[in-house]
Amino acid sequence: MHSSGVFPVVPRIEWLGHASFRIVSDQGTVYIDPWKVKGGPRADLILVTHSHHDHLSLEDIKLLSGPDTWMVGPPDVASQMKKAYELRPRMFLEFPVKGKVGPIRVEGYHAYNPKKKFHPISNGWLGIVVELAGFRIYHSGDTDVIPEMGGVKNIDVALLPVGGTYTMGPEEAAEAVSMIRPKKAIPMHWGDIVGGRREAELFKELSSCPVEILEPVSR
Repeated sequence: MHSSGVFPVVPRIEWLGHASFRIVSDQGTVYIDPWKVKGGPRADLILVTHSHHDHLSLEDIKLLSGPDTWMVGPPDVASQMKKAYELRPRMFLEFPVKGKVGPIRVEGYHAYNPKKKFHPISNGWLGIVVELAGFRIYHSGDTDVIPEMGGVKNIDVALLPVGGTYTMGPEEAAEAVSMIRPKKAIPMHWGDIVGGRREAELFKELSSCPVEILEPVSR
């Protein structure tokens, strides 16, 4: 319970299209991989999973950030952003937000393609868990099913790619759900570049946990 006597509100997860999300909570506003964002509330924290252009957009980061915005990414991302913090797999960081109670906790996990060239493990790119007021959201980044997903624990919502080609398809995403065991999953990495609603619907059909297919909010 917060010191004010008010219970924290469950974060609102908004899909901005592709792999881009906005998480709004009483602990702050978090963006993950903002891309093609036309505007929105100022970010308290911006997380970038890797340096591909559809995940790292310096233009969008500039639009959404202010003097008190924290920025986080793997080393090759952090080096391109001002005052950014490096996050690596098996690391965690905490970020206090001005005027809010309690820090936002961020955990780094592996994200890679074991048998494809697009996202090699050597790049150190990320899946990220964001924890706000005890609510844990896992954004897998661009990845296939990997053994390390078995170490992602106590997840309320998993954001998983289903578009295939560069990442998991719907069948693999359903396998990932069986490993992670989240309370709910949301498909991403479809509807732009690769993948469509058919993949999202198939993931929902195959998943062992409830799946919510979001419509992209106005970017």
